[in-house]
Formats: sequence, structure tokens, C-alpha cells
Amino acid sequence: MRKLLITSISLIGITAFSQEHFAGLTTSNRVGVLSATNNPAELVNMSHTFEVGFYSLSANVSNNKIGINDLFSDSDLETILFTGNDPVNFRVDTEIYGPSFGMKYKKLAFAITTKITGKLDVVDVDPNLGDGLVNAGLNSLFGSTTISNDYNQRLSGTTWGEIGLTGALNIINNAKHKFNVGATFKLLFPGSYSNLGLDKFNGTITNDLGEVYLSDVNEVNINIAYSGGLADNFSNVNDYTKSLIGGLNGFSGDLGINYQWRDQPEDNPKKNQNKYKLNAGLSVRNIGSMTFKDDNNYATNYVLNIPSATIGNPGLNLNQFENVENLQEVEEILINEGYLGLDASRNKQDFTVKLPTTITAYADVKLIPKVFISGFLQQKLNENNGNDQITAQNIVTITPRFTTGFFEVFAPFSNTEIAGFSSGVGFRIGGFFLGSSSVITALASDNSKQADIYTGF
Repeated sequence: MRKLLITSISLIGITAFSQEHFAGLTTSNRVGVLSATNNPAELVNMSHTFEVGFYSLSANVSNNKIGINDLFSDSDLETILFTGNDPVNFRVDTEIYGPSFGMKYKKLAFAITTKITGKLDVVDVDPNLGDGLVNAGLNSLFGSTTISNDYNQRLSGTTWGEIGLTGALNIINNAKHKFNVGATFKLLFPGSYSNLGLDKFNGTITNDLGEVYLSDVNEVNINIAYSGGLADNFSNVNDYTKSLIGGLNGFSGDLGINYQWRDQPEDNPKKNQNKYKLNAGLSVRNIGSMTFKDDNNYATNYVLNIPSATIGNPGLNLNQFENVENLQEVEEILINEGYLGLDASRNKQDFTVKLPTTITAYADVKLIPKVFISGFLQQKLNENNGNDQITAQNIVTITPRFTTGFFEVFAPFSNTEIAGFSSGVGFRIGGFFLGSSSVITALASDNSKQADIYTGF
């Protein structure tokens, strides 16, 4: 378990941090296929009749414990991670868009996009339990700690691929107002999945000179599920790349509307493209789910019971989890110790995982010629604690922007549910872009808990 968790933590150092992908770019008045991934209705506003996307990459992590200064110091990351009383949360989230194509014709627009997503989620892990599993209770060298949670703790990894088919229609288009609707239908190709869930965990952790024991556990529900490459180990990068995508086994969709309060139109229609005082949109994204059907599929619910410690039987020795690398080994240890009871069939089975459905709202306002400011809001609709749920975050972002059309520079200011405030900067030259929603905060504050990068052409 130590390897399983700490290798996950090490991904913070090699990936970037945050949660909103392409912050400040998808609300630009230079509209392309990437803008339609935020709101499909934007596709009718595409700046060119045709657009080809070669690649787009956004990699990020958001956490509530480890700061930038901790990554570049001699501090012990696993000790810092499990200090205090707040549950541990961090997310590693990467999106890679492959070839894409969009076109518009009169009042219609169409696009096809390809994407691969990889996620690692640590959700509400109790720091005392994590300290016992990972650090052998080093944060409390002697004595006992009682744990009692009323929520589900999770450690989960997921990879999948998508092919998106987008259509958009212009409903109103006159000198003052423009109104569009759009929808995206996605074909989902689930690749790998792994989940460990501990619901309403309770118990006592006792540290006896480095030997750490768990006892007094009553009716704790445990979910163990895995599929594809992440059955072996979901904390190593190689295991994510073994099976990024599988067969077609899921569908999802996005719905969106878009409104423009237009500027006084010019004689040249091309120069008038996306000339507005206000551009606003509302979308519901990722409505759907996918089913994992790999040959090594496994999904089981257990009940964990460990009696009170007695002389000669102090409970479950947590030190034996130190070198565990996958959930199968966790399961074998608990079964062999005799503390794990079945709550469902142990047979291999298909299982379904919900996508992170969100509501997205934004508005882009022209302050003076060439200077805009946009506001972006993302609200998740599902709770992250469910074992069958891929996670999302609530986000608020404000982005001032200077644009000449061909060139654009912007500075996102974001507040994410887990890591809090961050600020960054990005630019676009023609079709090439590079940015970060947190590089300024990372450079200015040693305690910043996020950093990210995105680029594309």
C-alpha cells in the first residue's frame, strides 16, 4: 500500500496541477473546435469556415496538502500528506486531443474530435488511516488513534478514449443578437479502471514501537474493482499507457446554448466575425457512462470486521501492506487474515462507471477594443465519493485578455474546490497556444498547491 499510494503522490512532480482544462482559451473570441468541447453551441461561431486540430494537451493535478516548496525541499512528502485532520484529496488529470476537424455552412456547423483521458483520484482519505498504511504511524509514534468517518474514502484510476460528433445550429442572427444551440454525441472506449472504496470507516490504529495494528473495525463496506492494465498497479505511469482505450462500451453527450450581444456590424462580414459586446453560454457536459468488459474484470463488495485488540491478538498488522502494489494483493492479505467477508458474488463481472457530469456557464465581455474579460463557472452534479463515479471539481475562473485576432495573451485567475486560488498566463499566436492557469502563483508562493500546463495547435 505504501508503494501504491506514494508512487501516486510522485505523479504530482512529473505532471502539472489544477482542474479546469485550457483555462482562458475556450472562452476566447477566437473560436475553434476546442471551444466546442466546452460548449457545442460555440461551433457556429467558428472563426474560419474549416479548422483542423492537430493536437491539444492539458495536464494537471489539484491537491490540498503538498505545496510547491515541498516538492523542491528535503521534506518527506508522505509525512506532510498525512499530517493534520483534514481528509487528503488530490487529482491527477490529463486530456490529450488527437486529430479533429470542424466546418460550418451557413447556419450549420459540424465537427469530429478524438480524445484520450487519464485520471488518478484520491478522495477524502483519512490522514490517520493513510499515516498508518503508508508511514507505519510515524506521525504518532506511540499510543492509539480512533477513526470514525461517515463518508466513502476512495483511491481510483481511470483511462478511456472518446470520439465526439458535434452539431450546432444558428437560430437567430441579426445586427444586434445571435443565438445558437448545439449538441455533442460521444462514443466512449473504456481502457482501464481501478477503485478501492472504504465506506464509513471506523477503527483504532495502535502504534507499538513501529508495529502498527488496526482493530475495533465494525461493518466497514469495501469496494474493490479493477479492469485492464490498472489491475496490476494504478500508481505507475506505464500501467496507464498499457490500455488507454478499449472497445466501444459507452456513450455520453453535451448540450449547450450560446448568445451574443453584437457590436455594430461592419461592411466586411469576415471582419465582423465574433465582434460582440457580450458572449455568453451555458452547457451540460458528460451526460453518460461507460461499461468495463475486459477479460480480467473484477468488482466485489466486502464487509470488513476486525475485533478489539487482546493479548496475543493485537489486530491487523498494517506493516504488511508496505510493499503492496495492486488491489489484488490488498484483497489477498485481508482474506488470508480472516477479516474480510463477502457481500456480493466474487465472480468476474462487467461494471459501469459514470462520467463526471457538470454544468458550465461563462460570459465574455468587451471592455474596450481589443480588451476583454471573461468569467467561467463549473458546477459538478454528482458526488465524488461514489465508487462508480469519476470525479470533477467546482471551479470559478476570471480571465482578462488582450487580443488582436492573430495574437492573444490572457491571464486566468482561478479558484478550485481542492487547491484554492491560483493565477497564470497564456498566449496564442495563430493556431498555436501555450498556457498555464497557475504558473504565476507557483512562482510567487511557496505554498501553492497547483500548477498546470496546456498547449496545442
